[in-house]
Amino acid sequence: MRQRKIKSVKEELIKKSREAMLAAVQIYNNPHITFKSESFITLATIAWTYLLHAYYRLKGINYRYYRTSGKRNIYDRTKNGAYKHWELERCINCDDSPIDQDTARNLIFLIGIRNEIAHQMTNRIDEHLSAKLQACAINYNYYLCKLFGDKFSVGKELALSIQFAPISPGQEDQLLDNNRLPDNIVNFIATFEAGMTDEQITNAKYSYRLLFVPINANRKGQADRVIEFIRADSPLAEGLTKEYTLIKETERPKYLPSRIVEIIKAEGYPNFTITSHTRLWQNEDAKNSSEHYGVQVAKTWYWYEKWLDKVKKHCEANSQLYV
Repeated sequence: MRQRKIKSVKEELIKKSREAMLAAVQIYNNPHITFKSESFITLATIAWTYLLHAYYRLKGINYRYYRTSGKRNIYDRTKNGAYKHWELERCINCDDSPIDQDTARNLIFLIGIRNEIAHQMTNRIDEHLSAKLQACAINYNYYLCKLFGDKFSVGKELALSIQFAPISPGQEDQLLDNNRLPDNIVNFIATFEAGMTDEQITNAKYSYRLLFVPINANRKGQADRVIEFIRADSPLAEGLTKEYTLIKETERPKYLPSRIVEIIKAEGYPNFTITSHTRLWQNEDAKNSSEHYGVQVAKTWYWYEKWLDKVKKHCEANSQLYV
C-alpha cells in the first residue's frame, strides 16, 4: 500500500514537473509575449523543484522541513496547515542531489535572477539570458530521462523558436549592447561569474550557445537544414567575419585589472604591471564606451576579452619593455 502511494505521488510530481517545463518553453517561444525570460525562469524553477521532489520521494529521502524534539520530528507547516517542502536551492544543496555541479550552477544562477526580478521590474532581458535558459531546458530533459526513464522525455517538445526575418547588423549591435540590462541584473551576473573559470562559464550545461550559419546550397538536399553546427575553433569559424554574422552571448567573461596583469605575466611578460596596464588603457582611451572594451558594474570596471587580446598584442609588439 505504501509503495503504491509513493509511486502515485512520484508520478503526479513528474506530471506536474513536465507540464511546468513545457509551459515555460511554450511561453518563451510565443512571439506575442515580451515577459519571456521572467516567465520561463519562474516555471522552470517549479519544474526542477517537482522533479527533485519526485526523485527524493522515490529514494525515501524526507524533503520536508522539520525540527527534532526528543525522538519526534515536528514538521513546519504553512498558515493553512500544509507541509513546507524544500525549495529548489535546498534540493540542489542536499548531499543526495543527483545533478552534476555545472547543472547545479546553471540553476543557482537562474534562482539568483529570479530573486532579482521578483523585487524589481525588468525590461528586454531575454536575449541576454537565452544561453542559460537553453541549457536549463536541455539539462532538464537529460535528468528527467536519466532519473525516471525515456518514456517521460520532453525532448520532442523543446524545439528552437523561429523568427520571420534574418538578423541584421543593426540587430546584432543591439544584442551585444549590455546597456539595456537593468543595473541589478548586470551586477548579479558580474558578481556570480566573477569567481568562475573560463571552463565553467563556457560549459554547455551552464550556458548553451549555438552558432547560426546561412547555407548557400549547391546540390540537391543541401538546403534542407535550417542551421548548421560548427566548432568555434574550426577553420570555418575563423572566416565568419567576412561571410556571416556571428552573434556572441553578451554574458562575456569579465576581468579585473589585477587578473589582466596576472594573465599577461603568465604569458612571459613579468615586467608588465598594474601601472603598465593603467598607462595603456589611458593612452588608448579604452574606457570610452564606443570601444566596447569593458563595462562598469556599480563602482568597479571590468574588462572584456577584447581588451585582453589588445593587451597581449601590445606586449608582443613591445616585448623589450616587459620581458
